[in-house]
Amino acid sequence: MTLFRVAAAAAVAIPLAFGAALPASAQGIPKVQSPEEVGFLSTRLKRLSDRLNEGVKNNELPGAVVLIARNGKIVLFESYGFRDKDAKVAMTNDTIFRIASMTKPIVTLAAMMLMEEGKLTLADRVSMYIPAFADTKVAVQKRNADGTVEQVLLPQFRPMTVHDLMRHTSGLTYGAAGANPVKQSYLDMKVNDRGQTNAEMADKLAKLALLYQPGTTWEYSMSTDVLGRVVEVASGMPLDKFIEERITKPLKMGDTAFEVPADKKARGAKPMKEGPKNEMPPIPDVTEKFTWRSGGGGMVSTAADYARFLQMFANGGQLDGVRLVSRKTIDLMTADALPPDIKMGADMFRFEALEPSAAMGQGFGLGFAVRNVQGVNPLPGSPNDYYWGGAYGTYFWHDPRERMYVVFMMQSPQARLRYRFLMRDLVYQAMVN
Repeated sequence: MTLFRVAAAAAVAIPLAFGAALPASAQGIPKVQSPEEVGFLSTRLKRLSDRLNEGVKNNELPGAVVLIARNGKIVLFESYGFRDKDAKVAMTNDTIFRIASMTKPIVTLAAMMLMEEGKLTLADRVSMYIPAFADTKVAVQKRNADGTVEQVLLPQFRPMTVHDLMRHTSGLTYGAAGANPVKQSYLDMKVNDRGQTNAEMADKLAKLALLYQPGTTWEYSMSTDVLGRVVEVASGMPLDKFIEERITKPLKMGDTAFEVPADKKARGAKPMKEGPKNEMPPIPDVTEKFTWRSGGGGMVSTAADYARFLQMFANGGQLDGVRLVSRKTIDLMTADALPPDIKMGADMFRFEALEPSAAMGQGFGLGFAVRNVQGVNPLPGSPNDYYWGGAYGTYFWHDPRERMYVVFMMQSPQARLRYRFLMRDLVYQAMVN
């Protein structure tokens, strides 16, 4: 919970002291008596709080929630700014956010659980579960003798696999308007229609050309959406029901789903107007229900719930006596899965320091990016840390070497990269032991 001081010019969140009680939603993960207990300096953590409060005051972001844990204990759990800036409603630790692509690790875990049950293997062809993908072609640009360029369709050199879906080497992409005919076709086919089922979404994609040959290129894509359909076919259950019964209920993640009931509507975070046109970003309300259960970006959660998910990873696949997967499955997920000759897609530079490329000292595991080496990337961290974020502003990382994970929740697409970089800097500068 956050105390608020209202000034004439603006209202800025003032966090509670470090020893304050946590809300019930964080029960099960103990809190340190002081940050110094696990190697953080309180005076340096104040820099993080000051910077977030400054960002709220300067209209860089509407508000945020930060949770830092180390050695299985919560070091900092605070909220800043506003849950709803227009209504002057203060941010609170139990605020619910649209987490967008932070859905991907959850859906990938679901598939890994099915792997452990022998219902799929990572080497399986995607067409075993979605037969239409057996005939999907690859778009190739051919330059003619007269200098003109045309698109020709070639067969897949080797079939797309479940492994490709998990690591974004499937040849799939995301839709975007412009000169690229494959990306434009996603818009024309309405592959993001929220009124469709996962089966309908997958069948649409299978009819469209792949942007790259499977296994050759890292292209951030609708791969995890297709993986969600694979989970449905392999399990015989709708994706949302499988996740609820097998992941969120066992982990006691009570506010994590594809939407929450109407009685939780007031806890949903609201974005603010931003960007060059000062427009409200199109972030759905946390209670809005869609037919399409997007495995790539459809879920909502809280900082405390996602911390429980990460603590399960930190514990080698179990939490509070409930084991979801084995330690070796966690090892497989968190290792770099990209081959050494992998190429980056043509516009993947937009990830900047978060690009999972050798140039950034990084790769991609199963559901999230991983760091391979120390010193190449401009952001602090450790080899083998792993992370991902959502387009609406949320972000997490887990640093096993430092036995620490961080959850950062906000709803600001415009500020997301800037604050991911700042969070890395400000968390690590506060760690002294």
